[in-house]
Amino acid sequence: MRDDYDFSDSKPNPYAKHLKKQITIRLGTDVIAYFKKMADETGVPYQSLINLYLRDCAATGRTLTMAWESEEDAE
Repeated sequence: MRDDYDFSDSKPNPYAKHLKKQITIRLGTDVIAYFKKMADETGVPYQSLINLYLRDCAATGRTLTMAWESEEDAE
C-alpha cells in the first residue's frame, strides 16, 4: 500500500446526494413493532424494510383511501 495517493483528478460521486437522507419521523409503536418483527424473520433491518415499503408505494403510485364508518354502519 502506498504512503500517499493522488486525488487531484478525482470527481465527486454524482449519485451520492441521491442515496439516502436522514429525517425524523414519528411512527406508532405498533408500526415499529410490526416492522421489527418482520426484520427478525427476514434478517433485514427494520428501517430498510420501512424504506422498501415506502419506495414500493411511491413506485406503484399507491394512494391512501380513508373512509370513516358512521355510527349507523358500526352497529
